[in-house]
Amino acid sequence: MTERLYYTSEATAGRAKMIRCTEETDGRYAVELDQTLFHPQGGGQPADRGLISGIAVEGVSLRGDQIIHILARPLVPGEVEMQVDKSARRRHARWHSAGHLIGYAGEYFGWQPVKAHHWPGEGRITFTPREQDAPMPDAAQLSAIIDDWKADNLLRHTEIEAGRRKVRFGDLPAYPCGGTHVKQLAEIGEMQLLGLKMKKGQLVITYALGEQE
Repeated sequence: MTERLYYTSEATAGRAKMIRCTEETDGRYAVELDQTLFHPQGGGQPADRGLISGIAVEGVSLRGDQIIHILARPLVPGEVEMQVDKSARRRHARWHSAGHLIGYAGEYFGWQPVKAHHWPGEGRITFTPREQDAPMPDAAQLSAIIDDWKADNLLRHTEIEAGRRKVRFGDLPAYPCGGTHVKQLAEIGEMQLLGLKMKKGQLVITYALGEQE
């Protein structure tokens, strides 16, 4: 099993030991490391970008208990250097954390988040009603609650119980989550709810974030 350093570390540079490097059917190479700073695609979040020993990481995915890094060229056996793209990591963390806030706000109005897509430019959270007659919330009401949490600049807390990672902000409930997040909510920046609509009995909320340097 690949040790997921990003679960507990904010580091974007480090070293690891290569376990295996095998050629894929498309001519690229699948690299397994004993530990990694790279978040794989999944959980509604895109994969981290960056370099391993100077070679661009073209994809990161989960295969069983192993995290696979896709490179265009093979690696020499031994220790490797990892360098995660800080800008992309920060962007993904902001979008994922914003999605959690929308989930919290939806729960406040009786809606349970069941699916999330935190990709930049494609943010959306899907809810099911906790009760059959749950009222559809108003965007302004949701935004007001979220703005209060951001104004309080709630801090992120991470814990691992029985091998499962949970993330929460302030005293808000902890969500089981393997993704990356901001340290405090002010880092999310400008946030906008683009639309709320009902689809087959589910509430879908789309959102966007302002760009940051």
